[in-house]
Amino acid sequence: MSDGFPDYFVYVLRNGAGTLYTGIAKDVEIRLDAHNTGKGARFTRGRGPWTIAHIEGPLAHGEALRREAALKRDRAFKSDLKAKSGLVGSKA
Repeated sequence: MSDGFPDYFVYVLRNGAGTLYTGIAKDVEIRLDAHNTGKGARFTRGRGPWTIAHIEGPLAHGEALRREAALKRDRAFKSDLKAKSGLVGSKA
Protein backbone atom coordinates (compact mmCIF):
# COMPACT_ATOMS: atom_id res chain seq x y z
CA MET A 1 0.00 0.00 0.00
CA SER A 2 1.01 3.57 -0.52
CA ASP A 3 2.04 5.92 2.26
CA GLY A 4 -1.18 7.84 1.66
CA PHE A 5 -3.49 5.09 2.92
CA PRO A 6 -4.56 5.60 6.53
CA ASP A 7 -3.97 2.09 7.81
CA TYR A 8 -1.51 2.52 10.69
CA PHE A 9 -2.25 3.07 14.36
CA VAL A 10 -0.10 4.69 17.02
CA TYR A 11 -0.35 2.86 20.31
CA VAL A 12 0.94 3.24 23.85
CA LEU A 13 1.35 0.17 26.04
CA ARG A 14 1.68 0.08 29.81
CA ASN A 15 2.95 -2.68 32.07
CA GLY A 16 2.27 -3.34 35.75
CA ALA A 17 5.25 -1.22 36.82
CA GLY A 18 3.86 1.78 34.93
CA THR A 19 6.45 1.70 32.16
CA LEU A 20 5.12 3.05 28.86
CA TYR A 21 6.05 1.89 25.36
CA THR A 22 4.98 3.71 22.20
CA GLY A 23 4.89 2.20 18.71
CA ILE A 24 2.97 1.95 15.43
CA ALA A 25 1.23 -1.04 13.86
CA LYS A 26 -1.41 -1.95 11.32
CA ASP A 27 -3.05 -4.34 13.80
CA VAL A 28 -2.52 -3.30 17.41
CA GLU A 29 -3.98 -6.48 18.93
CA ILE A 30 -1.56 -8.68 16.98
CA ARG A 31 1.31 -6.37 17.90
CA LEU A 32 0.31 -6.45 21.58
CA ASP A 33 0.38 -10.25 21.45
CA ALA A 34 3.87 -10.10 19.92
CA HIS A 35 5.07 -7.84 22.75
CA ASN A 36 3.55 -10.11 25.38
CA THR A 37 5.07 -13.29 23.91
CA GLY A 38 8.60 -11.90 23.61
CA LYS A 39 8.44 -11.41 19.84
CA GLY A 40 7.95 -7.63 19.89
CA ALA A 41 10.49 -4.88 20.42
CA ARG A 42 13.56 -5.74 22.48
CA PHE A 43 12.56 -3.08 25.04
CA THR A 44 9.32 -4.88 25.91
CA ARG A 45 10.82 -8.36 26.33
CA GLY A 46 10.74 -9.51 29.93
CA ARG A 47 8.85 -6.42 31.09
CA GLY A 48 5.28 -7.60 30.46
CA PRO A 49 2.51 -8.27 30.55
CA TRP A 50 1.56 -5.21 28.53
CA THR A 51 -1.87 -3.64 28.13
CA ILE A 52 -3.09 -1.00 25.71
CA ALA A 53 -3.17 2.43 27.36
CA HIS A 54 -3.87 4.59 24.27
CA ILE A 55 -4.54 4.22 20.52
CA GLU A 56 -4.73 6.82 17.73
CA GLY A 57 -5.55 6.27 14.09
CA PRO A 58 -5.90 5.13 11.44
CA LEU A 59 -3.14 7.29 9.98
CA ALA A 60 -0.92 7.20 6.91
CA HIS A 61 2.49 5.60 7.59
CA GLY A 62 4.46 8.84 7.61
CA GLU A 63 1.88 10.59 9.75
CA ALA A 64 1.90 7.68 12.22
CA LEU A 65 5.70 7.83 12.49
CA ARG A 66 5.58 11.58 13.17
CA ARG A 67 2.83 11.15 15.78
CA GLU A 68 4.77 8.33 17.47
CA ALA A 69 7.84 10.58 17.75
CA ALA A 70 5.73 13.43 19.11
CA LEU A 71 4.13 11.22 21.77
CA LYS A 72 7.53 9.91 22.86
CA ARG A 73 8.65 13.50 23.51
CA ASP A 74 5.42 14.60 25.22
CA ARG A 75 6.01 14.34 28.97
CA ALA A 76 2.62 15.85 29.82
CA PHE A 77 0.87 13.18 27.75
CA LYS A 78 2.78 10.42 29.55
CA SER A 79 1.99 11.95 32.93
CA ASP A 80 -1.71 12.12 32.05
CA LEU A 81 -1.74 8.44 31.03
CA LYS A 82 -0.07 7.47 34.29
CA ALA A 83 -2.43 9.65 36.33
CA LYS A 84 -5.44 7.93 34.75
CA SER A 85 -4.08 4.58 35.92
CA GLY A 86 -2.96 5.76 39.36
CA LEU A 87 0.73 5.41 38.51
CA VAL A 88 1.86 9.01 39.01
CA GLY A 89 5.54 9.11 39.83
CA SER A 90 6.40 5.98 37.83
CA LYS A 91 9.21 6.10 35.29
CA ALA A 92 8.48 6.28 31.56
